[in-house]
Amino acid sequence: MMKYSDWITKEKINTGRQPELDLARAIPVISLPFVHCVIECCTQETINQPIPFLFNVIIGAPLGAPIFMFCMGISLVYSRHFNEKDIMKRGLILFIAGFLLNILRFGIPYMIGYFLTGEYDKFVVPVVYKIFGNDILQFAGLTLILFGFLKKIKLNDGVILLISFIMSLIGWRFRHMNFGITPVNIIMGHFIGTEEPNGFVLSDFPVLNWFLLPVAAYIFGNILIRVKDKKKLYLPVFPVLAVIYWVYFAIESRLHFGKMAGGATIVEEENAYYHAETFDVISYIVCALGMLGIYFLITSHAPEKLNRFFQSVSRNITRIYIIHWFFVVMTTNVILYKINGTQELPVWQVMILALIIFLISYFGALGIEKLKKKKN
Repeated sequence: MMKYSDWITKEKINTGRQPELDLARAIPVISLPFVHCVIECCTQETINQPIPFLFNVIIGAPLGAPIFMFCMGISLVYSRHFNEKDIMKRGLILFIAGFLLNILRFGIPYMIGYFLTGEYDKFVVPVVYKIFGNDILQFAGLTLILFGFLKKIKLNDGVILLISFIMSLIGWRFRHMNFGITPVNIIMGHFIGTEEPNGFVLSDFPVLNWFLLPVAAYIFGNILIRVKDKKKLYLPVFPVLAVIYWVYFAIESRLHFGKMAGGATIVEEENAYYHAETFDVISYIVCALGMLGIYFLITSHAPEKLNRFFQSVSRNITRIYIIHWFFVVMTTNVILYKINGTQELPVWQVMILALIIFLISYFGALGIEKLKKKKN
């Protein structure tokens, strides 16, 4: 029987870029314009058709933000600046950046939309919710601040994992909260899932519900960076985990529980996902581990040029994310709405629009990366 010490060491030996992690980050980034264009341009009826369902639910949910969070947790282990002060500082920067992004992707386009159309209810009423609401960057920032604090007070990884599990249970118990006061709903939405009947509150990734996922990833990262042979780590067990998750997903879809509980509106349906239950978060951990095994197989046999493409997407993840959001909102909420009086499109046109936005975002990010290198 193989001993633990036969395949893992005390020293960090498996350092440097990990191709499977680059692919795990690349897939959600490539799919972002498709997911968000589907959300912006599809009606309640068309969003459950096969192609919109593929991007909105399958790629946009388990293979999207949860995988990104998992990779974020692993990256803490691989970071060259792994100390409490640096982690908390990076978290604060991300948290602030989230609001700056909200101004860029919502504040500016919505004010332009109001100027062009004069429609107060569509563009002015929701703008405060949009600017101060919670999304993945704010979640990432709060996660790093909290994680850095827990490390600073010298809690071991097991205790941090237990705390994150208890946080998830609390988040599950108090999901879909309405405090009856809009500013309170917006502020508390960063920590626990809140909502209002008007559907404007953005409480997309509250830290209580989701903190468990990057913490579990951090613990896995400590194994990954010390493993002698990644093939022995990933195969054959991890692909089996992927199968287990997708069976769970099929059952969840069939019986309509967890993130597939649905709702009367798109917002209610999405909040079943955003205000995640503990069982769903655990299932995302299983999914992430399983998909890393599959991504390891893919990148191990993929041409080098393809792996370099995945790496370039992964390396520019933040730039692509920011650029794509501006063009998604500006195109759908302002330009399309001004021209057609609606932002709804046939599915095939949504796919073409999303592809164009991805290409603009990707090559724009590469251009910014080149300029930055020249300055340095």
